[in-house]
Amino acid sequence: MIPIVDAHHHIWRQADLPWLQGPMAPRIFGPYEPIRRDYPIEEFLADLAGSGVEKSVYAQTNWAKSDAVKEVAWVQGVADEHGWPHAIVGYADLLDDGVADTLKRQALCPLMRGVRMQLHWHENEMYRFAATPDLMNDGRFRRNIRWLAGQGWSFDLQVFTSQMADAARLARDNRDITFVLQHAGMLEDLSPAGRAAWQQGMRRLAGEENIVSKLSGLGTFIHRNDPAHVEDVALRTVATFGAGRCLFGSNFPIEKLWTSYGDLVAAHRKAIASLPAADQEAILSGTAKRVYRL
Repeated sequence: MIPIVDAHHHIWRQADLPWLQGPMAPRIFGPYEPIRRDYPIEEFLADLAGSGVEKSVYAQTNWAKSDAVKEVAWVQGVADEHGWPHAIVGYADLLDDGVADTLKRQALCPLMRGVRMQLHWHENEMYRFAATPDLMNDGRFRRNIRWLAGQGWSFDLQVFTSQMADAARLARDNRDITFVLQHAGMLEDLSPAGRAAWQQGMRRLAGEENIVSKLSGLGTFIHRNDPAHVEDVALRTVATFGAGRCLFGSNFPIEKLWTSYGDLVAAHRKAIASLPAADQEAILSGTAKRVYRL
């Protein structure tokens, strides 16, 4: 069985996450009472037991912006104690003229590999995260993302279909940075027209060789682990980007709202079972190892 690298999971302490405190605000993945609590590394390791996962990459969880360094340092401490995770994608506000100091301090943590600043904006307020759809065109953002090239870090790119043209241009203008497209482009409109627009945007993104696509979060908009949906999105994404530019991510514990870790992995393994063994290895392990230097 091909070993897996989970290129997108979260561990967290509820006390550090503004969105898990106070009244339950609407979230893109629906009601989330079961995960309004600590999700420690011990639980994550118990969840993945027997799945074949051998390494993992932590993705930022929206601590308070002022705690961007604290978050990375805390995860590094968890890794020092437990041996997991094996790489960290932290948060940095690339609209902040003083972000260089944040990045330099994060760089003191040896597992730091990249930054995720969520840029996704949607006409549906329930799906909206960024303040405007075009933050990636802001001059401050464009200047500050250059710091990642100097560190050799990636940028986890989270956008909707309507933002893909701008995202492709961002990657084209920063060819020395690897962009990791989150959740296979966030397909939320499953109508024929919506799928066609997503596919067109994905082809545009795939035209930039420094973009890879993460097969993660595929239950986000349907609130279930649907093997047929996973297979459809996965195979279309692989056909567009190539297996060597695709990687698996669990998005746990978000997906724990509707499935188990084992069932999620099984759905992804089944989705790509028709591909050559070398392609399966790239998707489940090789691409993530290369991108995050594992």
